[in-house]
Amino acid sequence: MTSPAATAPAGQDLSAYPLIAREALFGNPTRASAQISPDGAYLTWLAPKDGVLNIWLAPADDPDQARAITGSTDRPIRQYFWAPDGKSVLYVQDKGGDENFLLYGVNVETGAETTLTPFEDTRVQIIGASTTIKDAILVSLNNRDPRFHDVYRLDLSSGELTKLIENEGYAGFMADDNLDVRVALRPNQTGGMDVFKVEDNVIAAEPFSSTDMEDSLTTSPAGFTTDGKTMYWYDSRGRNTAALVAMDVATGETRVIAEDERADIGGSIRDQDTGEIEAYSVNYLKTEWTATDPDIKAALDFLDANLEGQYGIQSRTDDDRKWIVGNDPVVEPSAAYLYDRDAGTLARLYVGRPELEDAPLQPMHTLELTSRDGLTLPSYLTLPPGSDSDADGVPDSPVPMVLLVHGGPWARDGYGYNATHQWLANRGYAVMSVNFRGSTGFGKNFINAGNLEWSKKMHDDLIDAVEWAVNEGIAPRDQVAIMGGSYGGYATLVGLTFTPETFACGVDIVGPSNLETLLSTIPPYWAPLISQFHDRMGNPNTEEGLALIKEASPLYKADRITKPLLIGQGANDPRVNQAESDQIVAAMEERGIPVTYVVYPDEGHGFAKPANNIAFNAVTENFLASCLGGRAEPIGDTLGASTAEIVTGAEFVDGLEAQPGG
Repeated sequence: MTSPAATAPAGQDLSAYPLIAREALFGNPTRASAQISPDGAYLTWLAPKDGVLNIWLAPADDPDQARAITGSTDRPIRQYFWAPDGKSVLYVQDKGGDENFLLYGVNVETGAETTLTPFEDTRVQIIGASTTIKDAILVSLNNRDPRFHDVYRLDLSSGELTKLIENEGYAGFMADDNLDVRVALRPNQTGGMDVFKVEDNVIAAEPFSSTDMEDSLTTSPAGFTTDGKTMYWYDSRGRNTAALVAMDVATGETRVIAEDERADIGGSIRDQDTGEIEAYSVNYLKTEWTATDPDIKAALDFLDANLEGQYGIQSRTDDDRKWIVGNDPVVEPSAAYLYDRDAGTLARLYVGRPELEDAPLQPMHTLELTSRDGLTLPSYLTLPPGSDSDADGVPDSPVPMVLLVHGGPWARDGYGYNATHQWLANRGYAVMSVNFRGSTGFGKNFINAGNLEWSKKMHDDLIDAVEWAVNEGIAPRDQVAIMGGSYGGYATLVGLTFTPETFACGVDIVGPSNLETLLSTIPPYWAPLISQFHDRMGNPNTEEGLALIKEASPLYKADRITKPLLIGQGANDPRVNQAESDQIVAAMEERGIPVTYVVYPDEGHGFAKPANNIAFNAVTENFLASCLGGRAEPIGDTLGASTAEIVTGAEFVDGLEAQPGG
């Protein structure tokens, strides 16, 4: 940690709370994403090798003997898993943020690495693995037609790919434990999905089940039992929130295993041998687990009694006797544990960011706000250290606030340690995250309330949250910023154009400025889902729909921007092309409106490289300090260590002109 480099906002005394270094929050973790091999012999995790996250392997009985088994020197490896046979570790990686993820395998015994999907401009998806067929998995690839993913069986020993199904318009597939494709999903004319049976890799002519648009984001198949006789669903048909449902494949009869009127059933624990449900989770304000199996209940009760905060099972051995458990105490750095169910022991493997162990991390408060038309908005608030002496979730006096808007928009904010919340709170700001209408997890009615409401009621929810914060004494009316990535970046642009008096400034990260051009440049593999975008955003192929999305596009209202704006963009972003940021920057410059614009030539939809993330956050906190009065760590040499290109507006951020390219 470092000492303060800027004064605290007016009325706050943060002198007792040192600045948490950006490196500690956004640099590489010491370790992350621990897993255990299927036989329990090895542990793996992600950790830096020469400054880049790679996969490390260690004997389970001697973790200190860990060694790196991958050698990425550029982009961090962020997602990996054990092959079912335990002979190799598999991971996916793209190039420069283009999201064309390929699949790689590393042989545990020999260390040999193989590119298992050796194609250009191709994105792999994992369809299924088996508890009984250990040497193969099912994948899908769009190397034949970038719009559609064909289904392949991948032999993990030889690397041979065998095409099973050539896809001519299906959005996804699901297999059983025999690695037989059993289900295909295809968009229908109502905006939902038709679900087809597949037998011997032949897709049935007619669907056996369907959803319409209102259930399309809350209803989907969720796997089979090992014997293939029961098919699970997350299903909102005939109800609001998604229930966990079991369907008898032979008869079509269904039974509800679990449902919750507050939120969708979000996840499950299944028997490693039978595939039957043993527990399920609901995430309303926090994640809550309910066990249906007595042995699993005993295990979850043990974890509840021995861990503070929330936890999740990251990995399990084939015999299910040893688990890797991730623990999130919120006000302490997250940690990973090895849980031996037979011995009844919980051994801490590591703390992910030990440099935060003495840092002044702040609690996250859960909120249920109410929109102007009566919707409940599950939300989260983090306050600056020392600002809330009675710990009631309201500061002793109002403090500047950052409204942090999630992406998607078909996603959600959740409870737990949040690096951005902790960083901004440490700088002297209240940080609020709001699950506005359109967010997922709270039932179909909440999602569908956001249909065709981009820049309208979806934005009203954010404004209502700001009004609540002002009225409750959380923040002064003239000291609220808006910030976010992807849809959150769009919401930032909407905030500064549609409601220019509400926010003191904005930070837009890879946010679209023109919904028409956004929809015309989506990745080709999203083609099967384009009709749903049209249903929820507006159809540019109709006169009415085109007018709707133009009306909701901040680009056409750029002349209304009166407050400072910072924009960050990845040059290789396949979802929100760089043109989305370029065009609103050009529109502002044409009108003489100040804007600061930073581009990363080796990033995509967000910033994966820690050096780039740290550099943009260095710019961001100094930008926020200039408009909200918070404190900031100096930019220092962070931009020089990154690939940041300052396109315009260096003069509007303290310390940025002195940077390379500034």
